[in-house]
Amino acid sequence: MASLLLVEDDTRIRAALLRSLAAQGHAVTWKASGRAGLEHALEQRPDLVILDLGLPDIDGARLLRMLRAVSTVPVIVATARDDDEAVVDLLEHGADDYVIKPFTAAALGARIHAVLRRAEAGTPDQPLVIGSLTVDRRARTARLDGRLLDLRPREFELLAFLATRPGVVVSRREIMAEVWHLPYGGADKTVDVHVSWLRRKLGESAVKPRFIQTVRNVGIKLVEPAAD
Repeated sequence: MASLLLVEDDTRIRAALLRSLAAQGHAVTWKASGRAGLEHALEQRPDLVILDLGLPDIDGARLLRMLRAVSTVPVIVATARDDDEAVVDLLEHGADDYVIKPFTAAALGARIHAVLRRAEAGTPDQPLVIGSLTVDRRARTARLDGRLLDLRPREFELLAFLATRPGVVVSRREIMAEVWHLPYGGADKTVDVHVSWLRRKLGESAVKPRFIQTVRNVGIKLVEPAAD
């Protein structure tokens, strides 16, 4: 049984979700406002948060960013915004998954199960070391030559994903599926932009790559830089 926090102000929707989630065996607490939800998430540390974006006191997307700045609790966003750009933006700002309104209790239950399964898989204790780069997935930190890198959440997840496969070429479709949880792909520009940002923070560029190597028409890989 998982402890869930439902942040939803619509009484009818909330009641239906509380019934269905309890029937699935979860222990559910609800809050009708964003600030109350944020306080509960920080104080009680639920296993997962289900976050509606249309809250009365604070925009759900802003609340997501606030929560992600101080917590790694898994978050599933409930949104009426079904275009790729909006979904990618939510995932970029820390959502682990999403459901598009209107959705069924079964669909939400399946998403909860998948997100919790990923979270329960855990992360190894040992940091990943590629040359002078160290990626600590448990602490969610990355250091280059001992210097802490200032990475956004999705930049870190992209780097960590590549670091778990050193020297292995991964396609943009694989990256979208594993890092953004969008298995249908179709957002190559998103990947390229984040790779560009990551390269700058690693002190390299597409013209003079060091850690991130591009294999034309195939994908990218993370490698130990050649000795100067």
